[in-house]
Amino acid sequence: MPTWSRRACSVALLLVALLAWPLHAWGAEVLQVRSSSLLQIGDRNRNYTVQLACLEVDPADEQAATEWLKKALPRRRRVNFRPEGVLAGTLLARVTPLGEEQDLSLELAEAGLARFTCSAS
Repeated sequence: MPTWSRRACSVALLLVALLAWPLHAWGAEVLQVRSSSLLQIGDRNRNYTVQLACLEVDPADEQAATEWLKKALPRRRRVNFRPEGVLAGTLLARVTPLGEEQDLSLELAEAGLARFTCSAS
């Protein structure tokens, strides 16, 4: 990968982290569960589309995983997240509801509705 491309990726990730920092620090609210791995979240004045990182959902389990996620994240539920990167303009993040220990990607995998694709940390 050319040096300029690495720098551009680094700058883009830094910008995403800086924009997402206030959401991480105070917790964001879930505005909508769009699919089994895609959320619309926001703080007081910004909305973000966030894809759950480290998650692979089989198309056969899509509806069940979406319903599970909607139960786990009702509208206005506050969450913290740790940005992992960007994919096609969508923030990839590990999402944890406030007051809970385990992130939602791991919980979906443990429920048998998805496959966790990252090493557990």
